[in-house]
Amino acid sequence: MAEGALLEPDDTAWMDALERVRHDVYHLPAYVSLDARLSGGTPAAFRYDEADHVLLLPLVLRSIPGTGLRDAVSPYGYPGPISDVPSTSTGFWARAARAMVEMLRTHDVITVFTRLHPLLHAPLVSLERVGTVVHHGATVSVDLTLSPEQIWQQTHRTHRNQINKASRAGVRVVFDDWDRLDEWIATYHATMRRVGAAEFYFFERGHFHRLRRALGDHLHLAVALDPDGEVLGGNLFFELGGIMHTHLQSTREGPIWWADKLLYHEVRLWGRDRGNQTYHLGGGVGGADDSLFRYKAAFAAGRQPFHTWRVITDLISFEKLAGPPTLEAMTGRFPPYR
Repeated sequence: MAEGALLEPDDTAWMDALERVRHDVYHLPAYVSLDARLSGGTPAAFRYDEADHVLLLPLVLRSIPGTGLRDAVSPYGYPGPISDVPSTSTGFWARAARAMVEMLRTHDVITVFTRLHPLLHAPLVSLERVGTVVHHGATVSVDLTLSPEQIWQQTHRTHRNQINKASRAGVRVVFDDWDRLDEWIATYHATMRRVGAAEFYFFERGHFHRLRRALGDHLHLAVALDPDGEVLGGNLFFELGGIMHTHLQSTREGPIWWADKLLYHEVRLWGRDRGNQTYHLGGGVGGADDSLFRYKAAFAAGRQPFHTWRVITDLISFEKLAGPPTLEAMTGRFPPYR
């Protein structure tokens, strides 16, 4: 018997699914709840059960102004669907996707936009049976099962040179000194101003403290200090189930003595020493092959494709808001009525 359900964060069925499936920080109900708070949305997860198997997809449900309808998006990051069924069993995944469409339609949700996880693979052929999968580019990862020497050899010589210069300049990195969190937040806001980031990325101070309380030991802070003990920048990163992700990295205004390069280097060695398998650095803006991607790519040889999945669950309501679902509508900014 197959069954789909839309879960709230405090439903024990959410954590039950995670106990059975390899997952990441982005799938935790506490993380989804915190992300939903940023947009005023409602945290949820779609769960599909068939025989003794399960699939879970975390979502944030948002009201569409003036309609009485809603749409669903991923929480920030890579929270694609996960299951204890391998991606080779495409029939199961396709049935789960169809069940999701039916379930969300009954909850007045008319579209779904989700980022797929670059490391926890879902079969694209199954997802494409009910929606559109868009390839955006590649992301970068460090293989932490390699020796430190092999990791160093995969690092571009320019980065290696600057990491060495940072060390010679007396820059050092400390981990999980949470008394430094507010100082790091100041460098984060400085970085967002410097790069002209959208308003969404200017997370206020309280958000970071709530994130720490929500994630506990799955959240870590690496801070780079100059010889006088002043904060040059830092790397806020996740760790769960052998996978690490840089969540946010920043540097202060003024000279930083290549602290940004040293931070990535020290975080990967720290993660390797703790027995993690992969350190995922992410990609360029929107998955593009841009300067940010090339900066990250100079740290490691690991590459994996990044996709998003777009689904229309209620075609009539969609067309009233956005017109026919053309190729441009499905592969560009989605949903187009936003």
